[in-house]
Amino acid sequence: MDDLVRPGPRNGLTDVTGLRVGQAALTGDGALSGVTVVLAPPGGAAAGADVRGAAPGTRETDLLVPGTTVDRVHAVVLSGGSAYGLDTAGGVMARLEAAGEGFAVPGAVVPIVPAAVLFDLGRGGDVRARPGAALGAHAVDVASGGAITQGAVGAGTGAAAGGLKGGVGTASAVLEDGTTVAALVAVNAVGSAVDPATGVLLGARHGLPGEFPDLPTAAGAVEALREAAERRAAPRPGTATSLIVLATDLTLDKAGCGRLATMGHDGLARALSPVHTIMDGDAAFALATGTRPAPDVTALFAVHAAAADVVARAVVYAMLAATTVTTTAGHWPSYRSLAEA
Repeated sequence: MDDLVRPGPRNGLTDVTGLRVGQAALTGDGALSGVTVVLAPPGGAAAGADVRGAAPGTRETDLLVPGTTVDRVHAVVLSGGSAYGLDTAGGVMARLEAAGEGFAVPGAVVPIVPAAVLFDLGRGGDVRARPGAALGAHAVDVASGGAITQGAVGAGTGAAAGGLKGGVGTASAVLEDGTTVAALVAVNAVGSAVDPATGVLLGARHGLPGEFPDLPTAAGAVEALREAAERRAAPRPGTATSLIVLATDLTLDKAGCGRLATMGHDGLARALSPVHTIMDGDAAFALATGTRPAPDVTALFAVHAAAADVVARAVVYAMLAATTVTTTAGHWPSYRSLAEA
């Protein structure tokens, strides 16, 4: 990482001016799931997507392909609940329609809301307890451009990764020329975020100087982390998935946003092992708000490099912020609870 790169003021996705993030959880009575909504600035943002996992659950990704008609999106939704969680996007659409945000059609607007889901069914004990339109609408109601809560919140409420509790994480980078690149991730992987030889989080080596604590620090911590990985349930196809939203304040078209999303997967591969498996539906979205001009090739290279790094850093923040969860369906210790115990 270039020494001239620094985190934004909130070290999160909302450092890209105009973006707002709202999160809502579904807990209690056998529920352990939630939704995270990223709202574009008024009028929308250019967007692209790259789906790499073999078991994805997505909505509206086809319209992000270059050459299709719609060129702006108004929100991106990340949700738990497997394919059932795609219903949350309907609640987001309703709120945006009421605000007059959407693609103009005769007599109405149609909000463009791509979405992707992760698998957390039954982790609270009841497979029927999953997020729907009302929870998506609530996430819009609480959205803000301020600091983003991380850990077992929003789409990360029921997330797990390699036998440990997963969650939501975010990070940002401001480049030498003032460009901002930021990421938000929901970490819910069949793979692990931990180096089994050292107990260190794989993505931590991509942090800025002094950004992350020196963990593990406790005697026996490495062995405890290994045991947690060994105790995880045998993976089954379609029962994981990590999700990414990247954003920049540059001007990019759909093709440029798609390439930015691709670089996000590089960051995921640095911080989780393995990724993009038959068990996962890993998907990445990228937004460009266009408040800064289009970059030249050299500047775009720097943005792509930073995009991979901010995703890796966001995965680390998700794992550090996650807290231990125990339900009737299982026990998911947090990384910190084992690394610091």
